[in-house]
Amino acid sequence: MSYWSEFLTIAFIHLFAVASPGPDFAVVSRYSLSFGRKAGYWVSLGVASGIIIHVTYSLIGVALIIHQTDWLYQTLLCAGALYLGFIGTQAIKAKPRKDMSDSELVATQPRKRKAFIVGFITNGLNVKATIFFLTLFTTIIAPETPFAIQFGYGIYLIVATGLWFLFLTWLLTQPRIFKTLWHYSHWVDRTMGAALILLSLKLLWEWANLIELI
Repeated sequence: MSYWSEFLTIAFIHLFAVASPGPDFAVVSRYSLSFGRKAGYWVSLGVASGIIIHVTYSLIGVALIIHQTDWLYQTLLCAGALYLGFIGTQAIKAKPRKDMSDSELVATQPRKRKAFIVGFITNGLNVKATIFFLTLFTTIIAPETPFAIQFGYGIYLIVATGLWFLFLTWLLTQPRIFKTLWHYSHWVDRTMGAALILLSLKLLWEWANLIELI
């Protein structure tokens, strides 16, 4: 059996999912424009590493358990919503930035570990990603697809996600683009922060509705 058709379907769906604006996109963009290329790269690697969580529980069937266990799904939904709200609140407080030299910009960058963890947690607590992988591994990927092939799909999703956000960081931090956007980066922060807060409120609304249905 050829699995190329299945793989191309997965790749096509993932491309649209990863390129569409969301928590990962907002966080990578914010760190890239606020702190420069290196910070954006570390956040991107954190996001890609977060995919490992989703791939792992999807491969061993835990995604289905999460979706079918009300309290567990609700807990993850609430935790993810609150975390996005926290990040959004921090971003919306951004103030106008003055011109800085390269050395000053480097000095303001967050530690690599912190940037990586922000990306990792943002993706790891993204319940929408849970639903995406649940759909992918239960409807798109056939039950008879060997585990080794599914594992290969998972590796692709991790690598493709990392490459996309690394490319996004590289693009946003091109000297001409970066210098143009730097003066308005606080507005980018505020816009992304507002978007994250709205997404957080939407998720909390969904969580509240789920609680009422119990």
